[in-house]
Amino acid sequence: MPETTTAAVSAPVLERRSLGSTGLEVTTMGFGGASIGNLFRAVDDETARAAVDAAYDAGVRYFDTAPHYGVGLSERRLGRALADRDRASYVLSTKVGRLLVPHDEPSGTDLAEGFDTPDDLRRVRDYSAAGVRRSLEESLERLGLDRIDVALVHDADDHMDQALDEALPELARLRDEGVVGAIGVGMNGWREPLRCVEAGAVDVVMLAGRWTLLDRTGRTLLDACAERGVSVLAAAPFNSGLLSRAEPDADTHFDYAAPDPALVDAARQLAALARDHGTTLPHLALHFPLRHRAVASVVTGQAKPSHARTSAAWLTTPVPEAVWPEAESIVQGVL
Repeated sequence: MPETTTAAVSAPVLERRSLGSTGLEVTTMGFGGASIGNLFRAVDDETARAAVDAAYDAGVRYFDTAPHYGVGLSERRLGRALADRDRASYVLSTKVGRLLVPHDEPSGTDLAEGFDTPDDLRRVRDYSAAGVRRSLEESLERLGLDRIDVALVHDADDHMDQALDEALPELARLRDEGVVGAIGVGMNGWREPLRCVEAGAVDVVMLAGRWTLLDRTGRTLLDACAERGVSVLAAAPFNSGLLSRAEPDADTHFDYAAPDPALVDAARQLAALARDHGTTLPHLALHFPLRHRAVASVVTGQAKPSHARTSAAWLTTPVPEAVWPEAESIVQGVL
């Protein structure tokens, strides 16, 4: 998301939505913690703390992180930033599936995994019951907390049998013990989470990039979640760049790759439509996922305080209803 200056809403009131039948509620905007784990570029401690503070002050009460994000850096920073906040005032999710162990041959940077941070630790995939319990214990230590509100099995696309046979049953036991409040999976694809939903194994699904203004491939999963009372956390609403700009161009990314020219053209048409209705493309992109009844929150990366304030202002400002039928006509031409 570009640096943007807006007239900040003094006290935005973000809607809260329930996570299934768990009793937990999240704000419709969630803070995605990958950015403060130095995703792609380094963020200093002060800026990371300021980003979390700005999100909280803007009304955000749902925060997401993972051991994967900066090999623990995101969890440590988020834990410190929230340490003085009322623990009952926010919901926090982290993930299991990657244990962090000392690196035998560090190269000095974790950029090969996408994070600009030292690689003194490395990730080991582990979706076993023992690995799940160990992962959460270590996350609690890094976060400085005594419980996790939402625990998600992370990127288990190639480990689905073990996730269903071991990881999710262990998370269910931890939920029964009160260590976690809700359980689920977090992935980029939609077919693997659908297996978990159909098995009745999850309270929540985090789906990244598959239910956005220009990518509707997750519809089957979302419809199944709605039918079964499973809540969806819609991550990556800007598809890694193309939808984050008021004036999109080809010099950006769509799902971390160069965008198809047809998608760029559609994004430009949507941007023009937004302008005609007195708003912007990223405003539409943030609101779109919430139009499906299964979606509880839109989770965005917020590396700077201005990102949090701008996103909160967009989500507390309604999109004119007349936009949506015209937007659908544009999108159907490329889907």
